[in-house]
Amino acid sequence: MNASNEQRRKERLDRGIKVRSESIYALMSWRELSYLFLPRLVLIGGLLILPLVMPSMYWQRVISIVCIYALLALSFDFLAHYVGLVSLGGAFFIGTGSYIAAILNTSFGLSPIFTIPIATLLGAAICTLLLLPCLPLRGVYFAIVTLMYPLLFARVIEALDILGGTDGIMGIESFANRWMEQYFIITMVLLLLFGTRRLVNQDIGLVFRAVKDNDQSVRASGMSVTYYKTIAVFIASGIGCLAGAYLVHLYMWAGLSTLALDFSILPIAATVIGGSGTLVGPVLGAFILVPISELLRAFGTLRIVFYALILLAFIIFRSEGIMVYGQRKYHQFEKWIKV
Repeated sequence: MNASNEQRRKERLDRGIKVRSESIYALMSWRELSYLFLPRLVLIGGLLILPLVMPSMYWQRVISIVCIYALLALSFDFLAHYVGLVSLGGAFFIGTGSYIAAILNTSFGLSPIFTIPIATLLGAAICTLLLLPCLPLRGVYFAIVTLMYPLLFARVIEALDILGGTDGIMGIESFANRWMEQYFIITMVLLLLFGTRRLVNQDIGLVFRAVKDNDQSVRASGMSVTYYKTIAVFIASGIGCLAGAYLVHLYMWAGLSTLALDFSILPIAATVIGGSGTLVGPVLGAFILVPISELLRAFGTLRIVFYALILLAFIIFRSEGIMVYGQRKYHQFEKWIKV
């Protein structure tokens, strides 16, 4: 048997439909049509039925929190992989969107249907304006700056006792019902996920990659690197501010905890587990990590140990991420051939 194994080797082959459908959808049968659209339909259908199958309102609320982290992970992956800006500003984006939505609701009496889009756009503009001087920075330098902003604002709010101080802003209006609460954020995750995937596959996505790989060539082509980085930061911060605006209406409160570093660190972990550069991978990673965190809550501080072991296992044994591994298995098949 060993001799037989030595004379054979495993070979990976692309499925024919993958070769024909990278950019041109020349579908020959219903089987090929299902090959292309089945993963998308599974993702959409799975997310839409989640609120219906959750055993309690507690786990329905967990799904909402998962979607918030999924949006932050999507934002992080978009900036890091496609533009080359490693951002630790998840807490900065969440906090900005949260406080703007809270002020619009409590001071101006606007309902969530208005506060969320306004806080998304206004928050994205504010975050982009504050990060504009930092856009020439790259790597760890940009990451440190984005990490400092939420820490800075938290201390300013606490020291000057503004925006509710340590008590926060209370009395924020909630959603009309729990179904609106659930399906609003799930719909946003799906729309932003597919929208971002579409964006990075357009011409502007090619420019984003060029900015990441060789910004000097982009400048030599007569294009402004700062302009395209600004667009990317506006999109990424807008996704985060949307999550923050939704969060305050979910909890009916906005405070210093919306600037917590959990919103900056967990999206990175979700990206590591799900697979960087896939966009859908970080979303999948959030749907794995956050429920695990809730299940381990009974272990108290020991859950950090289990959390670290899970992350370590993924980094060592599946460093490419679940989604990259799954895509390879789905698009390729293996067979043994004689040497």
